[in-house]
Amino acid sequence: MNRGLFLGLFLFLFFLADLYIFGALKQITRSWTAQNQRVMSILYWSIPVICILIFFSAFFWFNDRLPFKVRNFLASFIFIIYISKLFSSVILLLGDVLRLGQWSARSLSRLFQNNSISNAADINTEVPKISRSEFITKTALAIGATHIGAMGYGIISGAHDYRIRRVPLKLPNLPQQFHGLKLAQISDIHSGSFFNKTAVKGGVDMLLDEKPDIVFFTGDLVNNEAKELEDYFDIFKRIQAPLGVYSTLGNHDYGDYTQWGSAEEKQRNLNTLMEGHKLMGWHLLMDEHKRLKVDGDEIGIVGIQNWGQGFHQYGDLKKALENTSDIPVKLLLSHDPSHWREQVLNKSDVDVSFAGHTHGMQYGVEIAGFKWSPVQWRYKEWAGLYQEGNQQLYVNRGYGYLGYPGRLGILPEITIFELQKA
Repeated sequence: MNRGLFLGLFLFLFFLADLYIFGALKQITRSWTAQNQRVMSILYWSIPVICILIFFSAFFWFNDRLPFKVRNFLASFIFIIYISKLFSSVILLLGDVLRLGQWSARSLSRLFQNNSISNAADINTEVPKISRSEFITKTALAIGATHIGAMGYGIISGAHDYRIRRVPLKLPNLPQQFHGLKLAQISDIHSGSFFNKTAVKGGVDMLLDEKPDIVFFTGDLVNNEAKELEDYFDIFKRIQAPLGVYSTLGNHDYGDYTQWGSAEEKQRNLNTLMEGHKLMGWHLLMDEHKRLKVDGDEIGIVGIQNWGQGFHQYGDLKKALENTSDIPVKLLLSHDPSHWREQVLNKSDVDVSFAGHTHGMQYGVEIAGFKWSPVQWRYKEWAGLYQEGNQQLYVNRGYGYLGYPGRLGILPEITIFELQKA
């Protein structure tokens, strides 16, 4: 399917959604005066017109002249409007399916009644119409409007509402000198998406206040280009720890999702980003391991390049684990959680993998131990701690955001682990 046809199909589907919602609005405003109904119609249809103008302006006519953040906010505006209309449309559709069922049941009932009475030509066989419940209509529109408000709140408040999550990590083979070690993890910074430098600095302050012994960063420092880090370099270079900061690359760090003039330009961008890790004092692990020693005891810190199902698979775990058979505990930094089940679980002697990548989709529900997000339809392990046998995986919900510049329900995370000998 070519790009134009794909775009035309989406616009057509959006138009159908607009018609569906407009029909619901006409139902609940039928008692209004003709003038007020005209005003309502003009206001309603002005929104999709504005969305179309924004879309073509931001992504076709002025694409190269608009900063990424501006285009991202405009795209998010359209997304919020239409995902909310989708919720309303689903409720209306369910109501209409119910109405169709009622109509079918009454039609069959009238048919059987007529067949059971002979010589009943004078019986009225017309089936009464069943109008959509006004309650269903108002509920559907209220849900859509509430969702728009909630998504807006997710930008204003949720984007930088950093939460500390404390997780004990029990390891049977942990050397005694590492018992009680405090390890911090952050992931998915996506520095090119930030719009509130003060709030971002506040999150780093929260991490440093925990005084971790060691810090892991599990990839996606930028969205596409190394230059995105410039405005936030001084903030993130403050992240230091007595036993070091160890980092790895995520799928976005390679610049795979933007256009480059040449392969050499793309490689220079990656080299610049890798140099950024070094200048911040972070130990970037590229399919390699480091032996971390404390008073004669040691554990292994292993890091691979990005490897994920459905993405470029740059990482080489076998190479990273070379000459590590004598290390009692191995901690792996691997950006994409799908790597754990594909190459780590029951296929290596890695004790704990640390990942990010999913962001929890920045959208979902977490209440009293219950968690749900649409991202779980794509990733079996998508947020929190998972364990099978003696191997564990922790998926960090991410520090930053991508696409939708906010978070609703799934808040940005700073994880604090305490290593414990089981």
